[in-house]
Amino acid sequence: MKACLALALAGLLWAAPPAPAAAQGGDSDYVADIVDLPLMEGLREVADAGMAFDKPSGRIVEAYAHGTVDTAAVRRFYRQTLPQLGWQRLGQDQFTREGERLQIDYLGADGDLTVRYTLQPR
Repeated sequence: MKACLALALAGLLWAAPPAPAAAQGGDSDYVADIVDLPLMEGLREVADAGMAFDKPSGRIVEAYAHGTVDTAAVRRFYRQTLPQLGWQRLGQDQFTREGERLQIDYLGADGDLTVRYTLQPR
């Protein structure tokens, strides 16, 4: 009986997906305040540049990432990645999921690009 229980527990641990890097507390490939929003390779979150708070109607988050990437590559990355995470595209750089809206804006020039993520209730 103990062997079966140990085997079942081991199977559950093996089958469970790993937590996102942000949840593990290591160097993150995700936006800190939007735990399941990945950062494209080449982007690094700009510490202390954004803000996050909860309202009765939902959370509001503004975060920034910077890198030597170009707008077209970032746009392509999020168009391919976000639908896999349950986001639906509303417009060129707007997505929605579970009552929230994500807006992605691009500041600066290609090769020296800052990406702004704005999450708010829909």
